[in-house]
Amino acid sequence: MSKFIKALGFIFVGVSASVSADTVSEIKQVLLDNIQFTNQELKQDPMRISKKGSKEFFSSGGLLNEISRNTTDNTFVSFSGNIKHVDITVIVEGQAAVAHYYQEAVMQPQGSAKVPDYRTRVTQVFVKEDGEWKIRAAHWSPLVGGAGTSQTVVR
Repeated sequence: MSKFIKALGFIFVGVSASVSADTVSEIKQVLLDNIQFTNQELKQDPMRISKKGSKEFFSSGGLLNEISRNTTDNTFVSFSGNIKHVDITVIVEGQAAVAHYYQEAVMQPQGSAKVPDYRTRVTQVFVKEDGEWKIRAAHWSPLVGGAGTSQTVVR
């Protein structure tokens, strides 16, 4: 194999790794922006959802839910949350990715009791629409048998 072809191979590997790192860092930033929005606005940003909607299983249980940008029931009296242990799997570079992470919060959904120890595992599928990452599907799974979750679900 010529030195030129080997060098070309290293260049492509380097470019591929840096492009993937961009998708990972973009998704991580979206996750941080989403939790910051909820902490400040006491609601979830409707624009985080794909224009086609999102199919979601909630940590409070129940059946598959269809979420749209028009879903407005997810508001809070108080919310102080954070995310950690974030892991991103790129499915199609610059087009689709899956995020896995833990979310913790002290919160009180509108019309519900305060939840002092909300802890859940999250899987979210992201797609890029019009240059921005949007949620297309999600699964929220409580850490311990439903303890520490709100029983409120989006109607």
